[in-house]
Amino acid sequence: MKEFSLDGSDHIDLCDLMKLVDFAPNGAAAKHIIATGVVKVDGQVETRKRCKIRAGQVIEYKGQTAKVKA
Repeated sequence: MKEFSLDGSDHIDLCDLMKLVDFAPNGAAAKHIIATGVVKVDGQVETRKRCKIRAGQVIEYKGQTAKVKA
């Protein structure tokens, strides 16, 4: 499981997180991946590209997971 730190921020958009944890090569690819309905946030499918991800949430994509910490 990868970990991502918000470094004092309140949240990060899902599409930005996807590229920062290397689940997508760039923002455009991240948005496309999210729109196809294959990304889960806390176990639920998420299709909103700019969904606000906060500390404690877990993102899943293709068997990979990333946990967001404060």
